[in-house]
Amino acid sequence: MRVIAVTGTKGKTTTCSLLAQILEKAGHKVGVMSTVFFQVGDRKWANLTKQTTVGRFELQRLLREMVEEGCQYVIIETSSHAMLQSRLWGVNVDTAVFTNLQKDHIEYHGSFDSYKQAKGMLFDKLNRSQRKSNVPKVFVVNNDDVASDYFLKFPADQKYTFGLRKGIYVSRDVKSLPNGSEFKYFIPNGEAEIRFPLPGVVNVYNATAAATVAVSEHIGLPTIKKALEECSAVPGRMEPIDCGQLFSVIVDYAHTQDSLKALIDVFKPLTKGKLILVFGATGGGRDKAKRPLMGEVADQRCDEIIITDDDPYDEDNIAIIEQIAGGIKRVEGEKLWKVPSRREAIRLALSMAQENDTILIAGKGAEEFQMTREGKIPHDDRQVAREFLSKESDVEIGG
Repeated sequence: MRVIAVTGTKGKTTTCSLLAQILEKAGHKVGVMSTVFFQVGDRKWANLTKQTTVGRFELQRLLREMVEEGCQYVIIETSSHAMLQSRLWGVNVDTAVFTNLQKDHIEYHGSFDSYKQAKGMLFDKLNRSQRKSNVPKVFVVNNDDVASDYFLKFPADQKYTFGLRKGIYVSRDVKSLPNGSEFKYFIPNGEAEIRFPLPGVVNVYNATAAATVAVSEHIGLPTIKKALEECSAVPGRMEPIDCGQLFSVIVDYAHTQDSLKALIDVFKPLTKGKLILVFGATGGGRDKAKRPLMGEVADQRCDEIIITDDDPYDEDNIAIIEQIAGGIKRVEGEKLWKVPSRREAIRLALSMAQENDTILIAGKGAEEFQMTREGKIPHDDRQVAREFLSKESDVEIGG
């Protein structure tokens, strides 16, 4: 069984999902461990652990299931925490994929450089792992990222670079469409024009990463093109909620200033009306410095802002909201609203939306609960939005 590990700050889950779909289209049985879902062959179920990479014992148990199921590939979404905590202990990785590097988890690592080095441990591990018969050790690296040189310095049998600007395997002529993107994917001996159902440049990067891993596994361009054009999205990643309303509702996992900016930048050009943002920030000692920066991003780009709870854990949820608001120049009541109840925040956003507006509900994606002082509380942004949208008495759909 070949082991592919995907690391980076953003795009890991979607890259894992797209790669799995390409491998399946090529006729392979696949296993996946990701932030959002697990997959063993034809079985797929939600990851409710709140861990990107599960602990080493659960990981080994899942690997055993995949072997017994006859999986030919396993794709493991790999966090920096996982590398520092040796969760991949005993796992013989064949291919390491780097998506990008942005500021995240600094409270855990102490510095951005330490965070980068934790990611680099995967690439160091790959080269030191035992080589399987006729299976090379491969790197697939985003050459557009400023940290690419750091990851490429580690030794490997084969190194593939991808990007939208630099790299041997590149996507160009990217066009944004109302229902996705269009781009051309170039490899040294061919090209494919791909009409891709997922929106935004960020997803073109994810598709390019997945396609390049597939090329390294000798999968042809026609198969890659077909898989990407027919792909399904990852739950909670730019997921549209459509109940027949005359405005757009998007649920996404964006939870840092960089990912929030990327999310807004995808949908703002596609929005004819107002852009309404519902978001918060995670508590529990997680990176407090990003909170006002997230507020600043929202203030610069959104027409209406609703700050709410994310996962406050044992922190004062009102204090978290005020820290986010510290980066926002507008005053409460003037296109800025502070609504601690996430459910009520979503209801407010839906009630103020008019035809051609876009509501972005950011931070939790497909998660099915909130972590509070009282413990784990059932909550799913998607379910809440659908519930209110189905009650026209509560929400005047389309104004």
